[in-house]
Amino acid sequence: MARVSAMIESSALHDTRAAYDAVAGLYAELFSDVLTTLPLERAMLAAFAELVSAQGAGPVADLGCGPGHVTAHLDGLGVEAFGVDLSPEMVALAREAHPHLRFDEGSMTALDLADGVLGGILAYFSVIHTPPRDLPVVFAEFARVLAPGGHVLLGFFAGDDPVPQPFDHKVALAYRWAPDSIADLVRQAGFAEVARVQREPHDGERPFRQALLLARKACGEPVQIP
Repeated sequence: MARVSAMIESSALHDTRAAYDAVAGLYAELFSDVLTTLPLERAMLAAFAELVSAQGAGPVADLGCGPGHVTAHLDGLGVEAFGVDLSPEMVALAREAHPHLRFDEGSMTALDLADGVLGGILAYFSVIHTPPRDLPVVFAEFARVLAPGGHVLLGFFAGDDPVPQPFDHKVALAYRWAPDSIADLVRQAGFAEVARVQREPHDGERPFRQALLLARKACGEPVQIP
């Protein structure tokens, strides 16, 4: 897995890191309290937290944690959570805002974690910048670090086209995915879908449906990407 993951240290990762470094302060100012206006997202996060806690298989990694607001929300729900982000500026802001929590710099394509150590993974609108060809590798990496029976909660922008559609995210190039397409990739990585939620955009949001997909890792061996 390390060999394959290293191949994805590409221009896409470099560009995304640089873009979020450049807007980190503004991003934190605009979005650090966004969950207060999102009841459906809070409900899914609460269900995710309850499932992870009941499983008791390990902590939750909030991958692409940004300024750490969702990591802190999980902590408030009683979950042992830590954050990982590609952007060192985001990690610095998260550590400053939430000094009692752990935040590390890193990439979801090559996590500095041992096999099977996590009880859950949250990727809340953080896989949207991953080039479509690389997303199966990311999901295989999720399967590697999750304990059997562990849960993953994905947030993404939804579309109807089975082919992922690029769009101008304003920070970095991003993609909309048909929920069925994401579910198929998750299934191929060794997960079973548990639930999904879609909602229409609120005023001021991008004019795309937003989706959350919850899945559980099977208890067999993780899928290996050759």
